Amino acid sequence: MKKYTLLFVLLVVLAAFISIPWVAPYFYIFLATEILILGLFAASFNLVFGYTGMLSFGHAAFFGIGAYATGMILLWLQWPLIVCLIISAVVGSLLAFIIGVFSVRLNEIYFAMLTLAFGMLAYSVAHQWRDVTGGSDGLSGFSLEEFGLGIDLNLGNPMVYYYVVLGIVVAATALLYLISHSSFGLILRAIRLNSERVAFCGLNIRHYRLASFVVSGAFAGLAGGLMAPFLRIASPELMHWSMSAEPVLMTILGGVGYFFGPFLGAAIFVLLETWITSFTQNWMLILGIVLALMVMFFRHGVLGTFVVWREERKK
Repeated sequence: MKKYTLLFVLLVVLAAFISIPWVAPYFYIFLATEILILGLFAASFNLVFGYTGMLSFGHAAFFGIGAYATGMILLWLQWPLIVCLIISAVVGSLLAFIIGVFSVRLNEIYFAMLTLAFGMLAYSVAHQWRDVTGGSDGLSGFSLEEFGLGIDLNLGNPMVYYYVVLGIVVAATALLYLISHSSFGLILRAIRLNSERVAFCGLNIRHYRLASFVVSGAFAGLAGGLMAPFLRIASPELMHWSMSAEPVLMTILGGVGYFFGPFLGAAIFVLLETWITSFTQNWMLILGIVLALMVMFFRHGVLGTFVVWREERKK
């Protein structure tokens, strides 16, 4: 019964996203596109933090390199978008592997600080390597020619690109769900709960932590690949430490360890930011206060608190 209820809710949410372009102005199409992309980014982070128990403060490096990969290919080679996105996921996973080889040897705060250091190193490279990345100006001027796979789409139309993002995010989410709920995902949860007992079972903890980090980097790179055409620019700001803080906030807001928590957190974060900036310039102060109150009163995140409340009612 629980699975059918979840399936019904997901179908309702999917139907709502499908109907947005037909019932709402273009502004809400842009808003929904941003929520979908950042939701996938936060979900990739949740695999590392919520499932494996590793707090990464440098996740924007994978997001940013995915954006740069798509931007460079569209600007210099004019390849189809689907090829750009595949390459974005690959380069995201490769960078995650390089950083992960050094980082997964450490635990807790040391892991977090090392990922932050690598993330800021990636940001510095993107900011300084002007000949390749455009420096602080970023890469812009690229256009979306075709999607690929023989599908003729006008990707310059925000409504069309929204449906492309929706389809890719749904497919990526389904794949991430299968990974998270496979035997591999169960081992990751066990590592988060008690890594010593998992090691006593003969499993190599570092290998699983690295695998989790690499898979997460691939999905973060894919999200970045979707963001560059949406913003029409790939800039170093997408790699900044402040960008790494966004999936952390979104995951905590939605519910750490709950698969759909980051998507809900991304929606809350984007909608709150948009609403607050519409009537004040001091939006960061007010947003910070609102987020702090939500974290204090929804200690398991919005989705997590709701699940815990339902379980307590059944007892």
